[in-house]
Amino acid sequence: MDANQLRRTFTQFFEERGHLAIASGSLVPHDSASLFTNSGMMQFVPYFLGTEKPPAVRATTIQKCVRAGGKHNDLDDVGRTLRHLTFFEMMGNFSFGDYFKPDAIPFAWDLVTQGFGIDADRLWVTVHDSDDDAEDIWREVVGVRPERIQRLDKDNFWQMGDTGPCGPCSEIFFDKGPEFGADGGPAHGGDARFMEIWNLVFMQFERRVDGSQIELPKKNIDTGAGLERILSVLQGQESVYDIDVMRPIVEAMESVTGQTYTGSFEQSAKNDFALRVLAEHSRSMTFLINDGVYPSNEGRGYVLRRIIRRAVRQAFALGVDKLVAPSMIEATISVMGEAYPELHKNRDLIAATAVGEEERFRKTLKSGLSILDEALAQGTDVGGSTAFRLHDTFGFPIELTTEIAEERGAAVDRDGFDQEMQAQRTRAKSAQKVVLAANADELLAAYRSIVEVNGQTDFVGYTRETAPATVVGVVPLDETVDGRGVVEVFLDVTPFYAESGGQIGDTGTITSADGATRVQVIDTTFAVPGLRRHRATIVAGELVVGDSVVAQIDVARRNATRRNHTATHILHWALREVLGAHVRQQGSYVGPDRLRFDFSHHAGLTADEITQIEMLANREVLSNLGVETNEMTKVEAESKGAIAFFGDKYGERVRVLQAGRNSIELCGGTHVGALGDIGVIVIASESSIGAGIRRIEALTGEASYEYLTGEQRQLRAAADALRTKPDEILEAIERINQRAKTLESELATAKSMLARGQADQLLVDATDGRVVARVDGLDNDQVRDLATTLRDKGASVVVLGSSLDGARVALCAAVSPESGENAGSLLAIATAIVGGGGGKQSDLAIAGGKDASKLDAALDAVRAHW
Repeated sequence: MDANQLRRTFTQFFEERGHLAIASGSLVPHDSASLFTNSGMMQFVPYFLGTEKPPAVRATTIQKCVRAGGKHNDLDDVGRTLRHLTFFEMMGNFSFGDYFKPDAIPFAWDLVTQGFGIDADRLWVTVHDSDDDAEDIWREVVGVRPERIQRLDKDNFWQMGDTGPCGPCSEIFFDKGPEFGADGGPAHGGDARFMEIWNLVFMQFERRVDGSQIELPKKNIDTGAGLERILSVLQGQESVYDIDVMRPIVEAMESVTGQTYTGSFEQSAKNDFALRVLAEHSRSMTFLINDGVYPSNEGRGYVLRRIIRRAVRQAFALGVDKLVAPSMIEATISVMGEAYPELHKNRDLIAATAVGEEERFRKTLKSGLSILDEALAQGTDVGGSTAFRLHDTFGFPIELTTEIAEERGAAVDRDGFDQEMQAQRTRAKSAQKVVLAANADELLAAYRSIVEVNGQTDFVGYTRETAPATVVGVVPLDETVDGRGVVEVFLDVTPFYAESGGQIGDTGTITSADGATRVQVIDTTFAVPGLRRHRATIVAGELVVGDSVVAQIDVARRNATRRNHTATHILHWALREVLGAHVRQQGSYVGPDRLRFDFSHHAGLTADEITQIEMLANREVLSNLGVETNEMTKVEAESKGAIAFFGDKYGERVRVLQAGRNSIELCGGTHVGALGDIGVIVIASESSIGAGIRRIEALTGEASYEYLTGEQRQLRAAADALRTKPDEILEAIERINQRAKTLESELATAKSMLARGQADQLLVDATDGRVVARVDGLDNDQVRDLATTLRDKGASVVVLGSSLDGARVALCAAVSPESGENAGSLLAIATAIVGGGGGKQSDLAIAGGKDASKLDAALDAVRAHW
């Protein structure tokens, strides 16, 4: 059974048993502090917590996962062990309060033994010490022999965190045979012999802050089966590098490096280790870039940068001078493209991003390795300053430096490195809203309670600006704004849009029916998925749960935000039209004042490209076509060509926005009714914010009008200053520039003539044929001309210094062959004093300096040379 057959068999098995097949979530988790999606259940966390309603009570998925940073990090083990991977696929089936152990356990056994055809006599089962129910089901229902069931303690108990859902687990292990270690089952036998292939988590408790556990009213099932591990069993391979989703990539790396893979895991088999790193990192980098991660110096981007540079370093160690990223990407897409067709669609973007990072690293790799080799050759540990220089100047992640040092039996002074980093670091900390009224656990419990009692907030803001509502929750915070206390207000119904998809939250008022209570809403966000939180100050009266109120958004602010949000979609379309289909959104800000749009592109935009983009966008606006939204399934949306914005989370039913004739995207934001409502779209700026990521900022409506009229006022003022008409400014500037060039040329000629006129007097003042003099007001070329003139007229040694602007210094030395002097050496005497440097030629040398106040002293030092 190959990987594609395994995926189909797994999914079909659970679909036949009433499970909804859900596509893999992104490797960038939504609403999670984790760097990457590292397990199959991450996209379902809101369902397990009860803060969001699942699309079905039974689900199955094959989830892309990465464990390469943070708490879950297998990066350092890649290539060294038979099983560790940073990228892997986790197959799972889930029950959200539907079935429990009596169904989940037989499901797993039937699929493993019948669907996959694994010999039941080679399987062992573990359960938690306390889980009599699970053991009874394994023994009495499934028929597993009692001696093949073992009890474990902490290894068979799962928890989401210190508090929250938790419960016992049960695992299925495969016995690889006596040649891999001692018998005795998973509890007592060899770790290499008994390999876990399935984990069933029985989420049946909730752990409180005080450590106590209570039964959950709805018990859940979360299972996980590693695709690569099961493939190694089905395909009879000891190493994951020999299964069908890895072996072709290893072979591609053999081809690109010219090395042969032997499969050895001996420490001396450096080439095999390098080939495994290249093959494994091929999948990680391909899938991470595909899901919108770009190399950078922090967070997810830093991990991706480390993965790419780690692979490049291994290729370099094998003597590969050509780029390896293209082969790594192509090999991955060839193997994984059937299961993940989006890889084919994004091939060019993935390759361009990886190649750009490899090229940047290769420019400094040789120099950096030379410095590291020099440090290691001294037989001591690598100092913090050296490690920091490798990081800051040569792009070596500290982990890469540490890895190379450890290979040579040395360590890195990490404390010293951290001190160097701290001294340089100016990164702004991410803004966090700190709630002081309660700790995070209590606050989350309060939010969940509001949802359980009242359901999710009914959002009516797409069609209404005002709505009657009932207060269902009020949480006071220990902070103030403008001298008034801040509260979080929760309503059963609201027209306030909560910040998401780049669009900021609404502001406005919440007022009691009699007007006695008035609350100013200063922001709207999601407390948990589906529950809108109005952050507000109480202006008058008192607000309590059960109050009837009227919620009113700031209409003018919302209208301005609408214009900018729809303009964002139009600009996205125009960017793709002008620059190419590789352009993908990487983030956005949509507020009432402006819009910001971050997108993937390999180069800065030219003035012509910006003009084309603006022109296309404004043509769409002038068409005044309608803006429509419709709800449909995600499959239907994709069939219509709808584009999903990066970072947004979409359920099975999605909201599709069609803005005019060309822009079709998934979006939950608020928008104008017709494109003409946007007004003129003006791109105010374009810049780079990282490798392969550009940013444009644009204006619409009144803001773009003010921007354009401001430019017109400046244009008129400039025309008045030039005594011309606004449409003739360029000609006037050209005339001024031409006149300035003529005057500069005339001035330079006059200075040269004056300098030559000085030559005779300087020769008269010479000492033994040596001229050392200060000649202010001359630039480098003029000082050189004067020096060569003096030498041609008979001076054997000439050293001249000029102060250009009272700060900078121009120096020149010219010597004849018979003088026995070296021009560069003479200038070195002067530059050491004026703080500069320059030419070292023996007969004619030119240098610069930074401190004109020391020029006389510098020339005196030259004179003292004799």
